[in-house]
Amino acid sequence: PNSLFGMGNPLLDICAVVDKDFLDKYTLKPNDQILAEDKHKALFDELVKKFNVEYHAGGATQNSIKIAQWMIQEPHNVGTFFGCIGKDKFGEILKQKSVEAHIDAHYYEQDEEPTGTCAACITGDNRSLVANLAAANCYKKDKHLDLEENWKLVEKAKVYYIAGFFLTVSLESILKVAKHASENNKLFCLNLSAPFICQFFKDNLMQVMPYVDVLFGNETEAGAFAKEQDFETKDIKEIAKKAQALPKVNTKRQRIVVFTQGKDETTMTQSDKVETFPVLKIDPKDIVDTNGAGDAFVGG
Repeated sequence: PNSLFGMGNPLLDICAVVDKDFLDKYTLKPNDQILAEDKHKALFDELVKKFNVEYHAGGATQNSIKIAQWMIQEPHNVGTFFGCIGKDKFGEILKQKSVEAHIDAHYYEQDEEPTGTCAACITGDNRSLVANLAAANCYKKDKHLDLEENWKLVEKAKVYYIAGFFLTVSLESILKVAKHASENNKLFCLNLSAPFICQFFKDNLMQVMPYVDVLFGNETEAGAFAKEQDFETKDIKEIAKKAQALPKVNTKRQRIVVFTQGKDETTMTQSDKVETFPVLKIDPKDIVDTNGAGDAFVGG
């Protein structure tokens, strides 16, 4: 138990199949991940009123931990998860769902902000995610991570996974965990998560990068990362090689970079070579939706 540690934004996903008019109304791309702005405030209410919605425990890091546990089956509580929620109905749902998924979730609970939500607007096999972080944005290192009983759980772990989304919330928490992993030669994994992380939070991202043993991302994120880092290439294999070669603190482990490309082959650097893995073809009519696909990939 507790050998896998994740920290991130616990969100309640509000999923619905929508139409193009809805996407256009809120200027959403069919396939994207963004943070909610003022213009999206009404979106959440309209989604619930207008469409047939399903509620799922979400948040990228929590999804990956959940899938890892599901793959492992026994023992339970292999994964520990930290994040911040509100003292409300949605927070209770998240707590309940984590128990059902056999995750050892330790939430920092506060009552200033409500539990975060993420609207998953599905059209065909695309999904547009709009995250209203709310409580998730209130995670505090000194109020939670630093507490002795919580830090003991961090020390217990051997593998660490944090989605890039958490870089917008608590860089100091990520760095504390990343440094612990590096100093003890444990595996620290990070996901680029979204183009906007590579673009607008690149300073935070690059502060953590020297501690990253395994870097995950998809082709869009890889492209955005390459552009921001002036790699001067759009070739996914070259981007992977250049990302691998970025400075690294723990030299005992060479960085592994894994880039997915939807139905196209997955690219992975290992030592001095770049390997590709074909993806099993799936009939489009068998695809339920692609929400959480990348999270599930990491979990597996």
